[in-house]
Amino acid sequence: MDPEVTQVFWFVLRVLPMVVVIVALGVGGSLLHTWLRIRNGYPLQNSWGMAIHPKTDRESLERVKLLTNENAQLRAELGSVKDRLETIERIITDHPSKLAREIDSLTLDKGGNA
Repeated sequence: MDPEVTQVFWFVLRVLPMVVVIVALGVGGSLLHTWLRIRNGYPLQNSWGMAIHPKTDRESLERVKLLTNENAQLRAELGSVKDRLETIERIITDHPSKLAREIDSLTLDKGGNA
């Protein structure tokens, strides 16, 4: 065998595995990056950096509008729950005699006979 061919052959045998490993790491890193973006809710991008999905369309805008309304309703409900909790805390921390007088005054105001 020609020594020049042998030298090229050994060079290819040493360099080719390194090239394969580098390409595999690059592809694996790209797949990991895409998977992490999807998992954490970031939009996918094309090679120009533009978002692929989700596209802004009527359905997405409608979904945002519905979520905004639901958020407002939940905030209002949370406010009423806070008010009720304050009332319960006040009832628990007040003196029993004062609480009894307030209950009696409420029953008399509603037309109850005591």
